[in-house]
Amino acid sequence: MVSDVHGNSRGLAAAGDGADAVVCLGDLVLFLDYADHSRGIFPELFGAGNARTLVELRTARRFEEARALGRRLWGELDRTGRSRESVIEEAVRKQYAELFAAFPAPTYATYGNVDIPRLWPEYAGPGVTVLDGQRAEIGGRVFGFVGGGLTTPMRTPYEIGDEEYAAKIEAVGEVDVLCTHIPPDVPELCYDTVARRFERGSSALLEAIRRTRPRYSLFGHVHQPLARRMRIGATECINVGHFNATGTPYVLQW
Repeated sequence: MVSDVHGNSRGLAAAGDGADAVVCLGDLVLFLDYADHSRGIFPELFGAGNARTLVELRTARRFEEARALGRRLWGELDRTGRSRESVIEEAVRKQYAELFAAFPAPTYATYGNVDIPRLWPEYAGPGVTVLDGQRAEIGGRVFGFVGGGLTTPMRTPYEIGDEEYAAKIEAVGEVDVLCTHIPPDVPELCYDTVARRFERGSSALLEAIRRTRPRYSLFGHVHQPLARRMRIGATECINVGHFNATGTPYVLQW
């Protein structure tokens, strides 16, 4: 189990060593590394200094100032005749080519909030099964997958409304292992101790856990959570890690 890969293709290539399958819960793309401001699409385009400033503004929840900085920098790029959409897609495609090539077979994957789902079919080979609002049987257990994140001031690429997200949770139904990119809406699971803010968790996911009682609820999204695991009723809820930083998969055995 891996989540929040954020460009760590080297670690991803070794993540499945000795495993029957790899499950990836999204956020393959590295747009901006909050720990190393020289890594990611943003500093490649605008430099580590601007990346550091953007991180500081976002961490301080000064989102309007962060957006103003972004508008200025992208405006300067637009004046060169290169659209931001084409520049970002070119950089994302480069990362996806490396990352999907690193996936072992079989891999079961869903999207994170910074991923671009429409590009995945071009890079997912026959050993990679992409699921969103869908189920798959792995080793005799039923896994359900729900990708993406909920809308936030960050405006990342794959954020969707609460109703659409809830509909995907409902479509998955009762499963043994419920796999999502974002956590259930529990404060201890949603608070990032380094970014010093609450990320958005899903109340629909929390309700589904209480109602359907899966054996496991697995997720990522929050890189340095206040609590990495807790029980909700009969369900073990586990943040399977910020793989970009650790390079270590969470191992689920039965």
